[in-house]
Amino acid sequence: MVPSSIHVSPQKGCKGLLMKADIHPEYTAATIRCACGNVIETRSARKEMRVNTCSRCHPFYTGSAKLLDTEGRVQRFQKRYAKAK
Repeated sequence: MVPSSIHVSPQKGCKGLLMKADIHPEYTAATIRCACGNVIETRSARKEMRVNTCSRCHPFYTGSAKLLDTEGRVQRFQKRYAKAK
C-alpha cells in the first residue's frame, strides 16, 4: 500500500503497480463433467474439465462414508490402552 503522502503516477511506469497487459488467459464459460454423469457449468480459463468425483457422488458430501473395521483393530486398540489407565 502506498502512503497517502506519496503521489504515484502509473503513467510514469512505476514497477509493481500495474498488471502486464495481454498476458492473462481468456476467462470463459466452462463445463465440468464427473465420472458419475453430473455436469457443472461454471467459468474458467479451461473450456472443459473431467473429474473422477464431484459433490454429488463423493462419500464426504453424500454421507455414505463408513469406517471399515474388519479385523477389530479399534477394539484391540481400546482394550490395550484401557489397561494403561
